[in-house]
Amino acid sequence: MCTCLAFYGDKFLFGRNMDIEYSFGERAAYVPRDFALRFCAEREQRRHYSMFGVAAGDADFPLFAEACNEKGLCAAGLNFPQSAFYAPARAAGKHNVAPHELIAWILGSCESVAQARELLQNTQITGEKYKDISPAPLHWMIADAHGCIVVEPQKEGLQIYENRACVLANEPPFPSQMHQLGNYANLTAQPPCGRFGRLAVRADWQGAGAYGLPGDAGSPSRFVRAAFSLHNAAKGEGVPHFFHMLASAEMVRGNVLLADGTPDYTRYACCIDPAAGMYYVRTYDSLSVRAFPYARECGGDRILFYAL
Repeated sequence: MCTCLAFYGDKFLFGRNMDIEYSFGERAAYVPRDFALRFCAEREQRRHYSMFGVAAGDADFPLFAEACNEKGLCAAGLNFPQSAFYAPARAAGKHNVAPHELIAWILGSCESVAQARELLQNTQITGEKYKDISPAPLHWMIADAHGCIVVEPQKEGLQIYENRACVLANEPPFPSQMHQLGNYANLTAQPPCGRFGRLAVRADWQGAGAYGLPGDAGSPSRFVRAAFSLHNAAKGEGVPHFFHMLASAEMVRGNVLLADGTPDYTRYACCIDPAAGMYYVRTYDSLSVRAFPYARECGGDRILFYAL
């Protein structure tokens, strides 16, 4: 479970809710240009763009959940448990990238969504493990100041979609999520108009224009809720505003229980401001937002980790 947003207001902001029932060793992570990225199949990168985001705490490779590179390109991986399909073997003539490698590979190689799209056209996602860890079923949202795409590994191959909604949740696949927005086309942030013909009716409460906006924590509902919030939000706002938009799709601990009774909840929410070189994060148990000025980081040949 997760929800990801790209906001195009006075500035480009990117971020997500990380909805998960356990810690995956997450820490803020800075990957300098000179850290050697060693992939399962792709050529080792000894020079690449620097990156900052949240990753599992492994010093050998940045297992990013989401990140931004020094050029302002952002990416996030979200759970895609029913539909993700990874190629069982490497294919000659293609880039073969494991799920845990994709964010680092794209952000290390590309400075824009256009470049990422071109690189992904000849790419397949393989089911290779990281050490002894089985690959998580994922799809990805990639965005910069000029556009946003969704990348989904399916049996037909790697699908790349233009993301006009600038939102991604989990299941079902992205085209179905977009299609269902049509069910809510009548919602408005304005006071509603009476549509009973000659019978004059009115709603006597504020916010009635969005009556029917789904309120459950399922990914189709979070997708709709986040899209409504994002595309009705004031444009001249900044990072606090972005966190409020994420909060529209936040999962409260205890409201969603797994089969074994474990609560699924928004473990952290984050916002990346590429123009300022800032990464902001708020964990579930704190109302404080922590700021990481990653643009101030300099060289080195190892990953730097910071507690959230």
